[in-house]
Amino acid sequence: MACPGAASRALALALVAVALAGVRAQGAAFEEPDYYGQELWRRGSYYEHPEREPELFSPPLHEGLGVEKQEQQEQHQQEPRPPKKAAKPKKVPKREKVVAETPPPGKNSNRKDRRSKSLEKAVRDDHGGPVAHEYVRESCPPLGLETLKITDFQLHASTAKRYGLGAHRGRLNIQAGINENDFYDGAWCAGRNDLHQWIEVDARRLTRFTGVITQGRNSLWLSDWVTSYKVMVSNDSHTWVTVKNGSGDMIFEGNSEKEIPVLNELPVPMVARYIRINPQSWFDNGNICMRMEILGCPLPDPNNYYHRRNEMTTTDDLDFKHHNYKEMRQLMKVVNEMCPNITRIYNIGKSHQGLKLYAVEISDHPGEHEVGEPEFHYIAGAHGNEVLGRELLLLLLQFLCQEYLAQNARIVRLVEETRIHILPSLNPDGYEKASEGGSELGGWSLGRWTHDGIDINNNFPDLNTLLWEAEDRQNAPRKVPNHYIAIPEWYLSENATVAMETRAVIAWMEKIPFVLGGNLQGGELVVAYPYDMVRSLWKTQEHTPTPDDHVFRWLAYSYASTHRLMTDARRRVCHTEDFQKEDGTVNGASWHTVAGSLNDFSYLHTNCFELSIYVGCDKYPHESELPEEWENNRESLIVFMEQVHRGIKGLVRDLHGKGIPNAVISVEGVNHDIRTASDGDYWRLLNPGEYVVTAKAEGFITSTKNCMVGYDMGATRCDFILSKTNLARIREIMETFGKQPVNLPARRLKLRGRKRRQRG
Repeated sequence: MACPGAASRALALALVAVALAGVRAQGAAFEEPDYYGQELWRRGSYYEHPEREPELFSPPLHEGLGVEKQEQQEQHQQEPRPPKKAAKPKKVPKREKVVAETPPPGKNSNRKDRRSKSLEKAVRDDHGGPVAHEYVRESCPPLGLETLKITDFQLHASTAKRYGLGAHRGRLNIQAGINENDFYDGAWCAGRNDLHQWIEVDARRLTRFTGVITQGRNSLWLSDWVTSYKVMVSNDSHTWVTVKNGSGDMIFEGNSEKEIPVLNELPVPMVARYIRINPQSWFDNGNICMRMEILGCPLPDPNNYYHRRNEMTTTDDLDFKHHNYKEMRQLMKVVNEMCPNITRIYNIGKSHQGLKLYAVEISDHPGEHEVGEPEFHYIAGAHGNEVLGRELLLLLLQFLCQEYLAQNARIVRLVEETRIHILPSLNPDGYEKASEGGSELGGWSLGRWTHDGIDINNNFPDLNTLLWEAEDRQNAPRKVPNHYIAIPEWYLSENATVAMETRAVIAWMEKIPFVLGGNLQGGELVVAYPYDMVRSLWKTQEHTPTPDDHVFRWLAYSYASTHRLMTDARRRVCHTEDFQKEDGTVNGASWHTVAGSLNDFSYLHTNCFELSIYVGCDKYPHESELPEEWENNRESLIVFMEQVHRGIKGLVRDLHGKGIPNAVISVEGVNHDIRTASDGDYWRLLNPGEYVVTAKAEGFITSTKNCMVGYDMGATRCDFILSKTNLARIREIMETFGKQPVNLPARRLKLRGRKRRQRG
C-alpha cells in the first residue's frame, strides 16, 4: 500500500510538470480557460517564499532544434550584456527588434487591427504559421496608473534611487514638485543602471494586457528616459514569461525625449496578473527613469466580491463618450430639441480659428433676464487639453434636461429659480489639437494653449495690482473703489496680447449680471478660491485672502465636501500637493501665484464670485472612466449651483417703484461692494449671520437696514426704497422746464469779480 506522502509528492510533481509545460508554451497557458485554477494553487507559493532576485528569462526551447544548438542558443541568451547608455535603442538582431507602430493622430482611442508588419511576422514566427485574418485586436483601456485606480501598493520596483523616485512615482504624466529632491519627484528611477532593473504592476486579478505607454522623467534640470525595454508577465510574481518575437525576446523601442508618451502594443494580448517592464537601454549620460501606463482588460471574476464591490456603475442614461466640436454641437441640438422650453443655444464669440464658442442657457424663460432671478455659469476647456470638465458639462446638460422632464422636484426648482449658463469649451482650438494625441498620448500640455499660444487662464487684466497700489498710495486724492475696477486702456487696444476667447468672455460677463460661477479645470483634485495672485512682491506662494474670504471658503467647501474623493483623507495626492489640511480646498495664491486670472478679474470687475474647480488628476481620462467621473462630480455640480441662492437679494427702487440700476450695495465690515443690475435687482452672497447693509446711488439718499441670513437654503429678501436728494429734485425740476440749475458758489465769485472791476 502506497503511503499518502508519496501520493502527494507525485501529485505535486505532476502539477510542476504542468506549470513548466505552460512556460514552454510561451504564454499559451495564460490563454487557457482553466488558467484561473492554476492561479489559485500558485498563490500559496507567493506568500510562503520570500521574493527572489529577478531573472532575465531566456526564450523556451523549440521543437526541431538539436540539443547542441539549443544549448548554444541558451548560452548566448544568458550572457550578461554590459549596460549601454545611448541615445538610440540598443542594437539587437533584426529578427528580434520590433518597432511599435506610432499611432496616427486622433486614432489612439481605436486601436483595433493596428499592428505593424514586423509585429505580424513576430506572431507568425511564434506560432509557426500565418496569422488568421479574422483575428481582431481588442481595444483595452488604461489600468489606471494616471487616474490613481492603481494604488501605490500595486507598484513595485527592483531598486529606487530614493523614496521620492520610488515605483509609486512611475505614473504617466505625474509632475515633479518645485524642489525635485524631495518626496515628490517626477518618475521612478532605478537605484542602479544595469539590465536587471524593473518596475512591476500588480493588477490584483487576471488581466488581458495589450500595451504599454512610457514617458521619461519630469524634470527641469535632468534628462532621464528609457530608450528600449522588454515586457514580462507573470501570475505569481516569481515565474515570468517574456514577450517574444519569434525565438528571441522582443525589444520594444522606448522614448526619444522625456515628455512625449510612446505607445507599444503587444503582438498578442497576454493574460496574467502581473506585468513587468525591464529597461534595456537609456539616454546617454542619463539614468533609468520612466513613467508609464498599462493597457489591459480585467477579466470578469464573479467569485471575487472585492472587485464587484469596488466597481463604479451609474444608472444615468447619458452619452458617456468624448465629443469633438461637431459632436458637441450636435449634442447641444439634441438637448435643445428634448427640452425646447427650458434651453437656448447661443454663442459668445469665436476662437482664433473661427470656431464658435457655444453656450447653453437653462431656465424656465430662456433668453431673458427675470427680475429677482440670479444668473449662474459653468465654464470648461480654458485649457484645451483638460477635457474632463468639458465632458462633465455636456453630461450635466443631458442630466438637467432628463431630470426636468422626469419632474425631479430638486432640478425643477433649480431650473425655475435660476438662470444657468453652461459653456463647455472655451478653447475649442486647443481641444482639437489635444484630441489628435488622444486620452493617453497627448502628454501633459498638448493643446493647453490657444491657437496663437496664449494661456487663457492668466490672460485677463491684472486688476489686483491697480487696487493694491492705490490702497498703498499715500495721500490718495480720493477713495479707491473696491469693486468694478475699470480695465486699463492698454489692455483694450488691438495690439495687446489678448486672446479672442478672452475678449469674448469679458464681454459676456459684462453683459450678464452673473452672481456665481465655476471654471472647471483638470490635473488636480481641489477647489481653488481667490485671490490667485500674491500681494507681496517677490513671493510665489502666500495666503492672500479677499474681503469675502469666509464666503469663498464656504463655496469651495460646498463642492469639495460633496465630491466622492476630494475630502477623502485616505486619497493619494495627484502629484505633489496634499490639500487635505483644508478639506480639498486651497487659496489660489497660497498654491501658486497667477496674475490676471479669471477668478480675480471676476471678483474685482463684476459682481461674480468665481472659483476654479479641478475635477480630476487625469486631464484627459479614457472614455471608460467617464461614468465614474460623472458619479464623482454629479452631486457637487448641483450643490454648487444651489449656492447662488445663499445670502441676501432684493430690489433697489425709487419712490415711484422704478428700479435703480448701478446702485451700490455695501455690507458693514466687508470691504467689497456689489452693484444692482439694469432692473435694480441685486444678489449678495453671504454666510449665515446678521448684517448691516447699505444701498446708495447717485442722486439718492442713502438707506441702511439690518438683514438676517439664515441657515436654510434660499436668499433673504432685503429691498430698499431710495428717495432723491434735494439737489437731485431741483435739477430734475429745472431740466423739466428746460433750464439748468444755478451753481451758487460760482455765481458769487462771478459777481465779486464784476464789482472789483467796477471799483477799479
